[in-house]
Amino acid sequence: MVILLSAFGIVLLGAFAQAVSGFGYALVTVPLLAAVVDPRGAVVVSALTGIGLTVTAAIRERAHARWRVAAALTATALLGLPAGLLVLALAPERLLSALIAVVVLGCAALVWSEARIRTGRIGLGAIGVLVGVLTAATGTNGPPLVAAFQSLGYDPRTFRATLAATFSGTSLIGLTGFLLAGQVHADVVRISLVALPAVPLGWWLGNLLFHRIDPVMFRRIVLVGLLGSTGAALASMAG
Repeated sequence: MVILLSAFGIVLLGAFAQAVSGFGYALVTVPLLAAVVDPRGAVVVSALTGIGLTVTAAIRERAHARWRVAAALTATALLGLPAGLLVLALAPERLLSALIAVVVLGCAALVWSEARIRTGRIGLGAIGVLVGVLTAATGTNGPPLVAAFQSLGYDPRTFRATLAATFSGTSLIGLTGFLLAGQVHADVVRISLVALPAVPLGWWLGNLLFHRIDPVMFRRIVLVGLLGSTGAALASMAG
């Protein structure tokens, strides 16, 4: 019961973060869930509960999304997916927790520094492959996308909408990979079903805030959330 209630609260917080920042769901839920269940289970539960959120957000924000960019990233992510599934299946749990912490901390550094990267065809292709690896291995595939969309100069609305469109595609291929690799089992399904009602509630609360914040506050909220989830991932690894 404690695990189920904790999962509900974590998913609520993740959906809230996603609505506010556009990419916070997995970066919040995976490290926190890893402290409650095992890291592999955390990745799969996050994928199962988050897929409806990303697809719904992409549909609702479709007028603001850059669909060609999202489609190109999703297509190239397929190339990285097999490598990510191997990492998820074979990596020791402590190493997997460490990888999750590194990815989340890397995303915080990208947001803080406002890093810019090359976003031509080759650059976006490389980012897509990396996103595919991270989708399957850690579930936290936001960092390279954050850097790419910062480089493209997207405003918060376009930023959030294009991330949702990209996450929709990568979530679908990631979940398919988890099913084929046998990572979806009864325990993660049970936890996901209990936590699922927290998704629309968290999105609704976060969306109320999203329309009332300026870009500077937007960036600060993202940073605080990322640093908090990094701490959770490190605590899980230490435990």
